[in-house]
Order: sequence, then C-alpha cells, then structure tokens
Amino acid sequence: MAKLYTRTGDDGSTGLFGGDRVSKHSLRVTAYGHADETNATVGMAVASCGDVESRLREILLSIQSRLFDLGADLATPHDSPHADKVGRITADMVAQAERWIDEVDGDNAPMTSFVLPGGCELASRLHLARTVCRRCERSLSDLASREPCNEQALIWVNRLSDLLFAMARAANRLHGVEDIPWHPAD
Repeated sequence: MAKLYTRTGDDGSTGLFGGDRVSKHSLRVTAYGHADETNATVGMAVASCGDVESRLREILLSIQSRLFDLGADLATPHDSPHADKVGRITADMVAQAERWIDEVDGDNAPMTSFVLPGGCELASRLHLARTVCRRCERSLSDLASREPCNEQALIWVNRLSDLLFAMARAANRLHGVEDIPWHPAD
C-alpha cells in the first residue's frame, strides 16, 4: 500500500498537474487552496442539513464536486502539456449556478437592506462558506491579473458566493428565522 506522505513537498514546493513544481505560496496554489477551503466549509453546511433542507443539500453536494473541478482547473495552467486532460469550469456551469440562485432565492423575501450573517445553524455555516468563497474569488482574481486563467472559473466563483448567500437566507426562511437587517452607526 502506498504511503500518504511523499516527502516531495518538504522543501516548500508542490506539484501542479503535469509535473511542474511551484512554491506552496504561489498565487496558483493559494487560489486552489482557497477553493479547497470553500469546499470544506460547504461540507460543514452539508453536515447540518436536515430533511427540511433536502434540496439545499442536493445543490451543495453538486457544488462540492464543481469545487473539485475548480481546483483541478486552477492546478493545471493553460500552457501545461496536460491542459487538455483536465475538466474546466464552463459557461454551462455558470448558467447552472444562476438557475440554482433563481430557484433558491425565489421564495425569499425581497431584500430591503443588508442583512447580518447568521440565523439558524445551517444559515450561519452557509454565510461562513460565502465569506471563504469570496476569499477564493479574490485570490483567483489576483492570479488572473498576472497569469492566464479560465475566465469562466472567476465568473462561476462569483456566482457561487451569491448562491451561498441566497441559500443562507432560504435556510433561515425554512426554519422561520427572519433576516436581521444591518443598522449603520448613527
């Protein structure tokens, strides 16, 4: 049986798909690391879904698979000799995210102000996932400003944060918890 540890990263480098070695603090590794963090926080949300949130759970599980696709996309530069061997985030995935946003947000009350993150446990976890997703988006944007990246990946991550926000509001609605509006300081 192969061992989990390889020792190849002991020098502070890691391998991209295709074999190139880069620093573990490179922008590319940071971006796919933030995608992995987003996936873990989405997994925390999945863990708190009950029967009433079965549709949200179904969508979240699909999101987790797409986040793995995002990680593979980011770990494989477009000029890699293996670039054609990895799936990429596509315009169809962006369109699917938009359909989910419309579905999930359809029964939510119209927003009249910013709302405080929180509410029921699932909503709180979804808000946390949303903020981690925004961090992923910022690191992906930074990477895209310096290296060629999949434009659809950046768009999809932007939609994902909107979807997680809509899902947090829906989770609160399903549990009878009202949004708490933000009140700016006087």
